[in-house]
Amino acid sequence: MSWNRQLTLDEATAMARAIELARRGLYSTDPNPRVGCTIVKNGRVIGEGWHSNAGGPHAEVVALAAAGPAAQGATAFVSLEPCSHHGRTPPCSEALIAARIGRVVAAMEDPNPRVAGSGLRQLREAGIDIHCGLLHGAAEALNPGFCQRMRTGHPLIRAKLAMSLDGRTAMASGESRWITGEDARRDVHRWRARSSAIVTGIETVLADDPALTARLDGCEHQILQPDRVILDSNLRFPPKARLAKMPGRTVILTTRLVQVAEAIPGVEIVTLPADITGRLSLPAVIDWLGRQEFNEVLFETGPTLSGALLRENLVDEWLVYLAPVVLGDGGRGLFHLPELTRMTDRFELLLQDIRQVGKDVRMRFGAAGQPNRSLG
Repeated sequence: MSWNRQLTLDEATAMARAIELARRGLYSTDPNPRVGCTIVKNGRVIGEGWHSNAGGPHAEVVALAAAGPAAQGATAFVSLEPCSHHGRTPPCSEALIAARIGRVVAAMEDPNPRVAGSGLRQLREAGIDIHCGLLHGAAEALNPGFCQRMRTGHPLIRAKLAMSLDGRTAMASGESRWITGEDARRDVHRWRARSSAIVTGIETVLADDPALTARLDGCEHQILQPDRVILDSNLRFPPKARLAKMPGRTVILTTRLVQVAEAIPGVEIVTLPADITGRLSLPAVIDWLGRQEFNEVLFETGPTLSGALLRENLVDEWLVYLAPVVLGDGGRGLFHLPELTRMTDRFELLLQDIRQVGKDVRMRFGAAGQPNRSLG
């Protein structure tokens, strides 16, 4: 189904409001999508709601409760097709039918195979007027990871990098705090907060002893903290690392078969296949991340892991922060790719967005292509 008639300002405004409401769940709905709903009658909003957390009421149910009996004959604008299956909560399609809604406008069909048009079909069979496709692009942009996972089984993979003007990520000694300014670091925490998991390599753990938490002033209660995942092929994780003491879930992915005696308190250890070099197979890592129902995953990596991710074309979006500093010839580079020796071997990325963040610049690039192949 598609939106095939001229839009009115009221309809576009009502759907834009539903999408705005959905954004309130940006940091808290995993593994569910972010969804908003606006109920309109006689040109007036009579109810609105959004999905705030998995297991909680869905946007349509919240909006219907706010509208009460007045929902009969009204129009519900929903940023995603109403669900039609029993999960942690009953189907929203049944709730809309029971409320005797007169019309439902959905921004997009649900890519979840368990729904995928069946919610709209149920509503239409109940005699409700159905339209789908209004502000589709904006609605899809709300849930890029959820949509990708439902269509491919893999989450949306982002990688965050920070570099100096001369392309260095750290001094030769490994010292890297701080290349970027406070505004850029706050921006990184927003990307962390919207992620299902943060992934890093064991070298980063050994060098920096990070906490890998999302910290947003005044929003802590709204954040579902991401899981923390460490790639550690040879199980070198130090038991006294901060990550072993943090609340929430910390997982080590390794190639070793772990004995009970080697268990590390506070840490879950998962064994995955190795590649031909004996290191963790990165495609196997991505498969595992998808099986965890992660929607958006943020890799925070050093040059070795970032080079491997680029080489295997596993990143959907690169976030690169450029700081107005120079670290010199001895500094560490952004990607470790010693096998690239000719211009024809190069990788090309598609610049999607560039903006100033405090004193620094943030660039967003599309997924890496094969060598010498532009994504544009």
